[in-house]
Amino acid sequence: MNPQGERRTEDQVLSLAPDDQSRRAGGRLAVPGRWSGAGARGTGAVWGECEGSGGSPYRTVVDLDGPGGPAFHCSCPSRKFPCKHALGLLLLWSAGEESVPEGPPPDWAGQWLDHRRRRAEPGAPPSPSTDVDAARRRAERRAQRMASGARELERRLGDLLRVGLSAGDGSEHGQWDETAARMVDAQAPGLAARVRELADVRGSGGDWASRLLAECALLHTLNQGFLRLDHLPAPLAATVRTRAGITADSAALLATAAPVRDHWLVLAQSDSDDGHLITRRIWLRGRSTGRMALLLSYGAAGRAPELSLPAGLSLDADLAYHPAARPLRAVLGTRYATSEPDPAPPPGGDVGQALAAYGEALRDDPWLDAWPVLLDAVVPIPDQEAGWQLADAHGDSALPVDSRHRDRSGLWQLTALSGGRPVTVFGECGHRGFTPLSTWAPELVQLREPTSRAR
Repeated sequence: MNPQGERRTEDQVLSLAPDDQSRRAGGRLAVPGRWSGAGARGTGAVWGECEGSGGSPYRTVVDLDGPGGPAFHCSCPSRKFPCKHALGLLLLWSAGEESVPEGPPPDWAGQWLDHRRRRAEPGAPPSPSTDVDAARRRAERRAQRMASGARELERRLGDLLRVGLSAGDGSEHGQWDETAARMVDAQAPGLAARVRELADVRGSGGDWASRLLAECALLHTLNQGFLRLDHLPAPLAATVRTRAGITADSAALLATAAPVRDHWLVLAQSDSDDGHLITRRIWLRGRSTGRMALLLSYGAAGRAPELSLPAGLSLDADLAYHPAARPLRAVLGTRYATSEPDPAPPPGGDVGQALAAYGEALRDDPWLDAWPVLLDAVVPIPDQEAGWQLADAHGDSALPVDSRHRDRSGLWQLTALSGGRPVTVFGECGHRGFTPLSTWAPELVQLREPTSRAR
């Protein structure tokens, strides 16, 4: 809940989105020219009419502070809650009163808002169509659609194996795109993303058939896990839901999850931009707990994400972890003091310990691409032919750098910072190799991020 009189921030609005696709679509609608009659009442009731593909605009109304939690209503045919129109309207509203002024709602919006209020009044007759019941029914309908999508995807994988991985004339990419689109329709964005990855493997060169078979096996395992959620341990079931595309609302997570308080060192901050949505990833490590955490923040319509925690800061705060077999993603809760610089590197490990950490995480989450680790006393070894490596200064082992970062200026910055001497490096260790994100040099008093800008 926001303080009295304050509108929700852009980050808080985007945390309501069911998936990244909805965040991007909502960001494209967060412009005044797409809306007419937009208005707001207080800190949670927002309405407006958005131009659509048909002759009539889509009427959208949102009640964030009403009984039973946030509720959304839109005349569009979308089966997502909130839909892209609700997200776009809220993003426009979060920017201030200039675009969405305060005022009385029109009749169509006022009737919906008043109906919600009347149902919550003391003495009101019980109704089976309460907000809680409606949310439960929506969740059940979505689960059924996702299960139907998973079964369809299983048939597609079965057809592929029966025909053979090497069969075909190269036109399969369009078929995979169509399958991915059907997974989006089934409200399973996680499955859709993995299907799109399959489409790119065939033309990737090398032993692509082995990689395609491995990815198909992982996708099959995810499908079967989703279809058998009731038979899985709760942590693994939560991981499967997340991988399929079901994520927890940040506000609800902060209200229900047990907080983890610590002095969290900001290890790295990195932004990626797909042209519609800026995604900011912030990696933290607890001084007392030693736990890693990943915060995600989003910026729509070309705006930078609101949450910014430069590397090298330490903050005394609560984190609420998303449920998972191996929790990593978290939401920032209460801060108990002002952030302070903390230039000293946290304790790291050698190459063997980094691989072991990734292996243990992979045991709990077989769909994991990489795991955050700290490498202590490693030396970057440039090699244009064999690929870059981070060599253990006190042993004879090394980690290959992810080949996707070859020839990037950040790797040369890392090498220059090292000067052939051991450094501490934070990054992600996975099956593609190691991705450097931040570096500490022994003689420096300030944390440097030579590679995060080069990603």
